[in-house]
Amino acid sequence: MSNKIAVITGANRGLGKNAALKLAAKGVDILFTYRSHRDEAEAVVAEITALGGRAAALPLDVGDSRQFDGFVTEVKAALQKQWQRERFDYLINNAGHGHYKPFRETTEEEFDALVNVHFKGPYFLTQKLLPLINDGGRILNISSGLTRMTYPGSATYASVKGAMEVLTRYQAKELGERRIRVNILAPGAIETDFGGGRVRDNKEINDTIAALTALGRVGQPDDIGDAISAILSEESGWITAQRIEASGGQAL
Repeated sequence: MSNKIAVITGANRGLGKNAALKLAAKGVDILFTYRSHRDEAEAVVAEITALGGRAAALPLDVGDSRQFDGFVTEVKAALQKQWQRERFDYLINNAGHGHYKPFRETTEEEFDALVNVHFKGPYFLTQKLLPLINDGGRILNISSGLTRMTYPGSATYASVKGAMEVLTRYQAKELGERRIRVNILAPGAIETDFGGGRVRDNKEINDTIAALTALGRVGQPDDIGDAISAILSEESGWITAQRIEASGGQAL
């Protein structure tokens, strides 16, 4: 995968950061976004540079589509400055936030925020970036195991992720003429700071999920970073339009 460039949304921490580092270790250069925490973004750039790769970080709120035209202009400038290139190879729609509240208590404001970040944002950001993606490139959307597993309190979050799963199939069909493969990865429960770190830090939740998982533990960020790297590899070139779950066999 040498000489490739990946654009990753929300890679200053969590699974996005892990994916960026895993890809960088395989020779993929990284252009990623952060919504806040510029210090974290700069630290990731430094880590990738230490691995011998090239990286750049740009601010973006994926939930605010008004920013997208300006962001595309910044991506073009960064590609030219850092790589003397006009296009990139992989787009990973990763940025997001958790939401744990029953259907009956979810407010319209919370609903709109989830739709904007997890569906409208990736929808129109991908649309805006399409002219910059190389023919034969890859798009990887990020879903959740919660579209298959039903846990009270995740109705809204899981629903917008489900919308992304349907969109992924249509993107794969419509972009096939450009040989762009589009898949969606659905992680199970992972020990990160996502959702306030509840899976990582709450022993009761962690133990319960581990007991429900075929491989007997909760997922680690490396499990997902490695899966992302594998899906984007040339060896996976015949895989498109697929929902791929990486959960260790949770809630079978």
